[in-house]
Amino acid sequence: MRDFLGRNRRSAPTPSGSDHPPGRWSARLLRRLRSLLSVRSLAGQVFLLQLGVVVLVVAAALVALVVQARRDSMQDARHRTLTAAQTYANSPGLLAALESPDPSASLQPSAEAVRRAAGVDAIIVYRPDGITLTHSDPKQIGKHVIGPYAEAAAGKTFTRTFQGALGLSVISAVPVEDTGGSVVAIVSSVVTVGNVQNKVNQQLPVLFGVAAGSLVLAAGGSALVSRRLQRQTHGLGPAEMTRMYEHHDAVLHAVREGVLIVGGDGRLLLANDEARRLLDLPEDAEHRRVGALGLNADLTEMLTSDRPATDEVHLAADRLLAVNKRFTAAQGPPSRVVTLRDTTELQALSGRAETARRRLQLLYDAGVRIGTTLDVRRTAEELAEVAVPRFADVVTVELLDPVLHGEEPSGASTEMRRTALVGLEGDHLLYPAGELIRFVPAHPAAAGAADGRAVLVEDLSASEGWQAQDPERARRVLEHGIHSLIVVPLRARGVVLGAAHYWRTEASPPFEEEDVSFAEELAARAAVCIDNARRYTREHTMAVTLQRSLLPSRVPEQTALEVAYRYLPARAGVGGDWFDVIPLSGARVALVVGDVVGHGLHAAATMGRLRTAVHNFSVLDIPPEELLGRVDELVAQIDNDEDAGNGEGQGITGATCLYAVYDPASGQLAVATAGHPGPAVVHPGGAVDFPQLPISPPLGLGAGVPGESAELTVPEGSRLVLYSDGLIEDRNRDLDVGLAALRTALSGPDLSPEATCAAVVDAMIPERPRDDIALLVARTRRLDPALVADWQVPRDPAAVAPVRAACARRLREWGLGHIDFAAELVLSELITNAIHYGTEPITVRLVRDRALICEVSDGSSTSPRLRRAKVTDEGGRGLFLVARFAERWGTRYTATGKVIWAELSLHGGAGPSVEGLAELLLAEEEPLSGEGREQDGTAG
Repeated sequence: MRDFLGRNRRSAPTPSGSDHPPGRWSARLLRRLRSLLSVRSLAGQVFLLQLGVVVLVVAAALVALVVQARRDSMQDARHRTLTAAQTYANSPGLLAALESPDPSASLQPSAEAVRRAAGVDAIIVYRPDGITLTHSDPKQIGKHVIGPYAEAAAGKTFTRTFQGALGLSVISAVPVEDTGGSVVAIVSSVVTVGNVQNKVNQQLPVLFGVAAGSLVLAAGGSALVSRRLQRQTHGLGPAEMTRMYEHHDAVLHAVREGVLIVGGDGRLLLANDEARRLLDLPEDAEHRRVGALGLNADLTEMLTSDRPATDEVHLAADRLLAVNKRFTAAQGPPSRVVTLRDTTELQALSGRAETARRRLQLLYDAGVRIGTTLDVRRTAEELAEVAVPRFADVVTVELLDPVLHGEEPSGASTEMRRTALVGLEGDHLLYPAGELIRFVPAHPAAAGAADGRAVLVEDLSASEGWQAQDPERARRVLEHGIHSLIVVPLRARGVVLGAAHYWRTEASPPFEEEDVSFAEELAARAAVCIDNARRYTREHTMAVTLQRSLLPSRVPEQTALEVAYRYLPARAGVGGDWFDVIPLSGARVALVVGDVVGHGLHAAATMGRLRTAVHNFSVLDIPPEELLGRVDELVAQIDNDEDAGNGEGQGITGATCLYAVYDPASGQLAVATAGHPGPAVVHPGGAVDFPQLPISPPLGLGAGVPGESAELTVPEGSRLVLYSDGLIEDRNRDLDVGLAALRTALSGPDLSPEATCAAVVDAMIPERPRDDIALLVARTRRLDPALVADWQVPRDPAAVAPVRAACARRLREWGLGHIDFAAELVLSELITNAIHYGTEPITVRLVRDRALICEVSDGSSTSPRLRRAKVTDEGGRGLFLVARFAERWGTRYTATGKVIWAELSLHGGAGPSVEGLAELLLAEEEPLSGEGREQDGTAG
């Protein structure tokens, strides 16, 4: 706010405030009053003159008001007394009261009432002879009145000032006449002059208050006027104001900034010397309209408009002027104060600053937009897209071939492959993307790769080295308008990965030296991202190669299932999901799906270890829950070994597995899971079922707890769908939603396994899944009962020959007579072993599949094994013969015993001939045989 002297100041503190103590505040107030009353200043002189005039006017007005009040009060008293007397004289019943025996008793109460109502001092009634009938003082009743009543007695009304019993009074007298016109009484009304004076005295405080208020108001108005005058004159006297104007005029014309004052009517009121110079104004420019001064149209519009301006740049001849405009009045057509400043050189500096700002913004955008993916080619394209068009009109990026494949460059090379080209449309004048370019030694790219520094070519038409690369192409490029080039090597960790070419066409100025550092900074940021993508590509390629070597390359041949599969890696790269199809004995097939949490080399290597372990344990032909139990123990042991080592191993945390065995002879499916989602069973009619399986913890967390399995009977033609959790949990990460979607994808018409895989992939898998997915679909088949034969064998050595003969007949029926010798020999050995060392029931089964499967089961749980027999041993060479004649043989355990099986080729030739059998047995110095009570029989 401003003080009453016109100076800016803070809000004045109260006398009790903490900013200034009361003494200092009073002192400041006194100083301001003294400044205001000073006769040295023009404002002080005006204030004292105005204050004197106001005092005289207020005093004269006060005297006039007092005189007028006295006169008005006396006039009011005359009117009141006359009115009261006339009113009472003409009141009804007055004549009757006068004729009554006691007129005073009748008239005194009414006279007092009228007196009080009229506000007079007395209502007096007396007879024409002067005897008082009523009086305000009862003691005066009956006495003779002394006063000028003769006129009233003569019938004339009068009002005058009279010295009576009440003192100096204003009295009015009115005669009372009877019906005959005779005066019978006189009524007078009295107001004492003292009471009149009291009323005037009561008005004097108001009059004096009004006078004082008027004096204060007038003095305040004078003070405000003087204060404003003091603010405008800054407390200066006439001489000082004259001197100040002279100084102001000198400064106005000496300052190096143009000053204009334009009136509200658009006329130029003032222009200093600098303004005349900048605008080239004529000598008579003042008081002429701005539009007639020959200025630029935009500048003229700005000077005459009603809008303020702050540092607006306008052109005046060959100068760029920064114009500021303000108004001198808030209302009406204001005058405009305009300042002009020559900014021609400043504008050039500002342009360079703006260029630097844009380049900093471009570097920031490059940090955000380059390297959004770990793809080498895409990263090179992002570099080109960022630089066009804000830095260059065309950008090409060339990379060494090893970089594109994720390999480490062996050294600087002039042979690069164009990876990105942005800025040219249609028929490319430059080498297209994907082409391998061999730069000549004189080319700027070759020089930059050799020196590891950027090369600037301001004028391509003068660059012989660039034109030597391809003269005809260079000619067409120059004709197209491309005229300037910067080549920057892409270096990361001291290795040249390629080069970036920045080109400018005729629409842009040539590159300069200051552009080189920016191009290098942009290329350096991109080179780091390209190197990161290269290293990721190398690791990804290694992981893919490892995983492909670990996953099944094809499905093994078997007749129990028709199988199709899909493996889809996650967007983050190779993961740890796997699947497997493992043929087992007895035409059975094992289906496996597993998952290792994580991605990359470690996940792929872990997957390979687990898949190998499952393969090895499946050879033992043990139940699914027991196989997963052994894998669980193996995983726990691996984790313990890595924890006990140097602590750098990552372990196998988060691995799950589902293992299912399908038997085509019975249609039974045995399933066990270690933390893995259970399978879906699609029945031939299209119904989808998710069987409930016993829950077991993931691998490595079983802690030795025995697992459980479930056995299902699956109709022929059903589809078994095994999958990893990425298939169902990638959809909103909700298991129920994923299972519902999978049920919908599997429902409907009966499809082949291959078509089922395609339908599930189309319906379930997003474009870029967050987790890798393994999907395995198998349609079940049943063995033809005509190709299966079995016999119950009593525990009697004599039963061997009949069973052997029955088997030979069945082989001939199947058209396998050419292998009946080998089959009879194998069966004889297996049946003899079961009779000698096993327990009942003993069963023989032949299955004609891709091989002839011979199975002998008994109720014993002891298993035969091969060993060397001595020359002197009479027997013990039975298993040796079985191993030589069969392609495979082994033992599997059941809930009631075991099964010893052997597979013979349907084409024969797997074992020795009959003639060579004796020679084979005699040639073995120490043949393999059974030992002790372990089963190993020899045919008799």
